[in-house]
Amino acid sequence: MNDTDTSGPALLRPRLPSPLQEIADGRFERRGVRLLLKRDDLIHPELVGNKWRKLAPNLAMAGGRAVVTFGGAYSNHLRATAAAGRLLGLPTVGVVRGQELAGRPLNPSLARCAADGMRLHFVDRSTYRRKTEPEILAALLRSVDAEDAVVVPEGGSNTEAVRGCRALGEELGEHTDVVALACGTGGTLAGLAAGLPAGRRTLGIPVLKGGFLTDDIRRLQERAFGGVRGSWSLDDRFHCGGYARTTPELDSFAEDFEHRHGLPVERVYVAKALHALLALTEEGAFPRGTTLTAVVTGRPFP
Repeated sequence: MNDTDTSGPALLRPRLPSPLQEIADGRFERRGVRLLLKRDDLIHPELVGNKWRKLAPNLAMAGGRAVVTFGGAYSNHLRATAAAGRLLGLPTVGVVRGQELAGRPLNPSLARCAADGMRLHFVDRSTYRRKTEPEILAALLRSVDAEDAVVVPEGGSNTEAVRGCRALGEELGEHTDVVALACGTGGTLAGLAAGLPAGRRTLGIPVLKGGFLTDDIRRLQERAFGGVRGSWSLDDRFHCGGYARTTPELDSFAEDFEHRHGLPVERVYVAKALHALLALTEEGAFPRGTTLTAVVTGRPFP
């Protein structure tokens, strides 16, 4: 896809490859480690970072049909899907976790989705947990009058998305030794690791508790590529209590990083990845001479 195309997701006009920015930070330099930022937050003003990489191949399959997807009340993925629908003229439906939210004023995130034309459908948490079961999914699609819609999973992580994220690893190529990113559903890591050349590795920082992500990433790679690809691992120590949760230590780190480098730090994902890299560097996890790259997968909202 490129800016000269006039149909489909190319209308979203991505900035690819995303910039690679070197950061001068004495805390890393004292350990002999070089820090780069892969600025995927600059790919598109509304479909930020990995959201563009994951959504574009799914939107290409839509062929003008409605898109149904899933997320929580503050889902970056829902906002990105709604924005893409507006830009491309595609109807979108967001199935939102939490029936209790239906009677309340919309929070800023869901209000943005609605303003971009997304129809919001709230479901109870028990049904939401079972949303991938064929009978439950079929009932959900009937309830939103979208039985012929393209269904994109929560977080956008499916086979098409994983293959789309392989380009992220290919763009990084030989520029780095270790790539780190925060992970929700694991689709970006699954594709990134497959795209990196031999001898490079990917480090995932889960933002949810539970330790389930290793198996999920393996399944995603098996479906997308026929088997596990690339060198990758996860470090579960930096979720700060779970999704969208933080600690005074993380907040202090993010504020300091912003002050040092003039870069707004998104708290749900990016802050946890950067904080993990600093902690690991100070633990001596990376040999001197290592080039680290942190993927900036998003920016603060609103």
